[in-house]
Amino acid sequence: MKKALITGITGQDGSYLAEFLLAKGYEVYGLVRRSSTETHERIEHVKDRLTLLHGDLLDQSSLQRAIEESEPDEIYNLAAQSFVPTSWQEPVLTAEFTATGVTRMLEAIRQVRPQARFYQASSSEMFGKVMEVPQRESTPFYPRSPYGVAKVYGHWITVNYRESYRLFACCGILFNHESPRRGLEFVTRKVTDCVARIKLGLLEKLPIGNTEAKRDWGFAGDYVKAMWLMLQAGEPRDYVIATGETHSVAELCRVAFEHVGLDWREHTVTDPRYFRPAEVDLLVGDPSKAKAELGWRPEVDFQGLVRMMVDADLARHRAKR
Repeated sequence: MKKALITGITGQDGSYLAEFLLAKGYEVYGLVRRSSTETHERIEHVKDRLTLLHGDLLDQSSLQRAIEESEPDEIYNLAAQSFVPTSWQEPVLTAEFTATGVTRMLEAIRQVRPQARFYQASSSEMFGKVMEVPQRESTPFYPRSPYGVAKVYGHWITVNYRESYRLFACCGILFNHESPRRGLEFVTRKVTDCVARIKLGLLEKLPIGNTEAKRDWGFAGDYVKAMWLMLQAGEPRDYVIATGETHSVAELCRVAFEHVGLDWREHTVTDPRYFRPAEVDLLVGDPSKAKAELGWRPEVDFQGLVRMMVDADLARHRAKR
């Protein structure tokens, strides 16, 4: 039985990855921070099959203890300060978690379990002010937020440890991936949650920022499979994981509102608070390398993803009544 250690296991990606690995027969460990209030909602349905260990990306000794205790074959580093707007408000903390935290984990692996295979969650936000369309593994990075800058550091320190210490360490440059488990602060979930509330008469308008911004949106459940496939490969390499399609925030709103029989233009209002200091206008990935070398394919399309999320939010709000 293989063992896996997941940081960020209580998040969207961590919960889907935990489910996926359990189905593969893995013994799954999750790293969680000590807190006076537990936030394990996303993993509650599989919690009795997991082993949760306390640790923090800000504390290297706790990472070493977690690796010593779990003796993992695979380590997936999904923990980060992952909300882009917050990275402008808390840039130093973002750097500590999302950048330097990766170094702490890599150093712990090097000292305790160098034979483990390591996955680092890189991000399409590293491309920022894009140098070419679509973005591929060779596209230069030009991050446009403290979060994007921190992710670039995390990406290159992983490459550096791979080349310096011969660790099996690889980065997945994942484009936007969503699900009903996405945090309410993210635009996709904010839209689908508000659509559900407007349909049920609980809200009048959806406040929205830049509707012209375009993203490559996929389903988180599909993307965690790509993470696993990277660690099963013969050589550690970095891959862009994306759908190869781009959709605007306006299209996101249109599909979501149409699913409940409403016109998005009648139920949205522009709110300057949701515009970024430095906007990322267009992100679209080229997943051809992952398709050719890993055999990975996204299974849920954009329309199916948005409808899935709207349906889940409708069901959640109806259950509260």
